Amino acid sequence: MLFAAGLGTRLRPLTDTLPKCLVPVNGRPMIDYPLMLLRHYGIHEIVVNVHHHAGRVEKYLGDGSRFGVEVAYSREPVLLDTGGGLLGAKRFLDHGAFVIINSDVLIDLRLDEVLRFHREREATATLVLRKDPQAEAYGSIWTDAEGRIRKLLHHEAPGDGSDAPEQYMFTGVHVVEPRIFQYMEGPEPFSITRTTYPRMLAGAERLCGFAFDGEWQDMGTPERLRSTDRKLREGALRLHFL
Repeated sequence: MLFAAGLGTRLRPLTDTLPKCLVPVNGRPMIDYPLMLLRHYGIHEIVVNVHHHAGRVEKYLGDGSRFGVEVAYSREPVLLDTGGGLLGAKRFLDHGAFVIINSDVLIDLRLDEVLRFHREREATATLVLRKDPQAEAYGSIWTDAEGRIRKLLHHEAPGDGSDAPEQYMFTGVHVVEPRIFQYMEGPEPFSITRTTYPRMLAGAERLCGFAFDGEWQDMGTPERLRSTDRKLREGALRLHFL
């Protein structure tokens, strides 16, 4: 699933007339990058949630055939946040493990390694995490030596949380089992990270963190958008899946 419904308020005025996911980065809409990452690893069935300028997103992606994938849409007349958006797309995703990526994230991720990690640990959810000096500002996540999440934001797993020495931040990429839907309630908007994952942590579900130290860019602000665009144009940022 690609999250693409947001208003993109931090990128105004660009997003006054354009959905954030279609804002160009090095000459192509930013949604192309996570879409191509999924395709590279053989994931061809993709659902995209849409709200802001939804028609333009659907016109650009179509049925996905020109990208070599199949695209379905989960339409949100009212913004549902990440949790509500995921729950609204349940009918597409409740048959087995699935990948979620924010459409404003550019990441040079070996997705096959994440999927292997997820399966080996029999995780209900695996979050791709990275070290960052601003982790506390974004919302810190701590893991133990085995990669199991022991503390997420200010919520601790049952038991002693002192065995979680590694502090990370979330990249916006996760692998999830359909079991997550048991911890979701609608129809009000809610967040996966602020609402659903803390519930799962309290329920002793196996939440794991995959430590990633490669190239990652959040393109959600004008400054970060310009930085990412410049790095791609100058060849300072190379992506193995393009």
